Amino acid sequence: MRKLQNSELDRKSVEDFKEAEKTPITIILDDIRSLNNIGSVFRTADAFLLDKIYLCGITATPPNKEIHKTALGATETVAWKHFDSVTDAINQLKIDGAKVYAVEQADKATLLQDVQLGEDHIGLVFGNEVFGVSDQAIALCDGCIEIPQLGTKHSLNIAVSAGIVIWDLFKKRRYPRL
Repeated sequence: MRKLQNSELDRKSVEDFKEAEKTPITIILDDIRSLNNIGSVFRTADAFLLDKIYLCGITATPPNKEIHKTALGATETVAWKHFDSVTDAINQLKIDGAKVYAVEQADKATLLQDVQLGEDHIGLVFGNEVFGVSDQAIALCDGCIEIPQLGTKHSLNIAVSAGIVIWDLFKKRRYPRL
């Protein structure tokens, strides 16, 4: 076994990425303070060919050298749009026909392993690092998805949460037998 060289990874060009069929998932980042978290989510969205990212409230937007440090160019491939409020972003996705879910610990939340996807385009709301997804945003969502946690913290970094949920839903869509 050997590690693959970059030239062996079959990477898409920016143009190829933009023309490729996207995974019908939109990420909504609401009031994310950490520029590293924002960049990391862009990079994860690129890895799984996600449709787009909505940046809301105080969430910083590209171009930004601190976002670029972790995005490593993914801000050039993944489509994004800024909204003044998370409610505007959620409402836009719903108008476009998407089902929108908050990733949050909430009563009546569906545990991630139990989430069943249809063919709908979905939106995933990830909230502020301290306060999580707002009650106002949750009220507009079609449901909540909770990542099961068994330790003492019951709190994951936003970029880690996004990676876990995106991978799980991507896998269920693209490789349902895994």
